[in-house]
Amino acid sequence: MEDYSDLIKRLEGTLITYHNTEDNEWQIAKRAKDVTVWRKPSTEFNGFLYKAQGIVSDNPTRIMDYVRPGPCRLNWDSLMTSLDIVKTISECFSCLQECCIVRHTTAGQMLNIISPREFVDFSYTTIFQDGLLSCGLSMDYEETKHNFVRGFNHPCGWFCMPTAEGPNQSNLSGYIQTDLRGMLPQTAVDNGMATGIVNFYTDLRRALKA
Repeated sequence: MEDYSDLIKRLEGTLITYHNTEDNEWQIAKRAKDVTVWRKPSTEFNGFLYKAQGIVSDNPTRIMDYVRPGPCRLNWDSLMTSLDIVKTISECFSCLQECCIVRHTTAGQMLNIISPREFVDFSYTTIFQDGLLSCGLSMDYEETKHNFVRGFNHPCGWFCMPTAEGPNQSNLSGYIQTDLRGMLPQTAVDNGMATGIVNFYTDLRRALKA
């Protein structure tokens, strides 16, 4: 049985470092009515680390059930076209942790300037303070599907924390640094990432109200 404990420790530590980064280190990439996206140069690859933050009307447990890999995610995320959990490894850890390896594909973006992508990620969800943390990192795993480019998610994740407004108001903060790979104009990547994150919040809120 593989030991994922070191990976979990490093991944969780990295996400907490991002979460504690001072505000003055971020630049606004896109601002919408109910979500703001910032970015800063990534230390993992030649691209950006994006930060997103918005209030979502529900409790952290239900929100994270929709965000983390699983049957709920595919039903509402307009960018995602398939999602398969290829390995469940939650039995290796305590009941407060859930781990898996997930393969998912995304649709083309910006009139297919960004063509469909495939990712294979290690995903880990656990309790964090009064809320939940779900984080992930891409892995080298099997062959790439035909007609897809294999992208790579550097350490990324979502913190979902209750607010002082009550149990059904949560602060959802995300950290995303995706290397889409392939021959892409950098402006297309930057616009696609920020817009995709805003759409993520819109799709999620709509699904939670359904």
